[in-house]
Amino acid sequence: MSGKLKTSEEAPKKAKKKIEGGSNVFSMFEQTQIQEFKEAFTIMDQNRDGFIDKADLRDTFAALGRLNVKNEELEDMVKEAPGPINFTVFLTMFGEKLKGTDPEETILNAFKIFDPEGKGRIKADYIKEMLMTQADRFSQEEINQMFAAFPPDVSGNLDYKNLCYVITHGEEKD
Repeated sequence: MSGKLKTSEEAPKKAKKKIEGGSNVFSMFEQTQIQEFKEAFTIMDQNRDGFIDKADLRDTFAALGRLNVKNEELEDMVKEAPGPINFTVFLTMFGEKLKGTDPEETILNAFKIFDPEGKGRIKADYIKEMLMTQADRFSQEEINQMFAAFPPDVSGNLDYKNLCYVITHGEEKD
């Protein structure tokens, strides 16, 4: 223990200085969004130690089917954080990334995680498996509703760019 104890007034002032604008990162999001970020964090924290590190990122990519992630790529991701990535840092990083983005861009970025080659399409079977097995799991009925509204193409791919456009604008692109 250090020789000087902080008074209850000093601690909040110090904490506020760390966060841009003096506001709490948790106030940037609605409670449901925070819960969704917590679920994503828990999925990525593969070793369950409360922090996301290079090994967790490598394991997360492997779980998504991407096995040959370069060490430099993982290091660059970890370096984006100001320090060890606990949930508060994770949330702050997302808050900064999402600042000024429109809903369509935000949804597209979520789908791009499943499309590392940037094709704009995802195998329907793959996205179905992900939606039914990860985080807030979809039921078979929800999957059926999604594919009824957005049927996969003849090759079995889901055009997620069009899906995102419809979600945010309400009509299909020409």
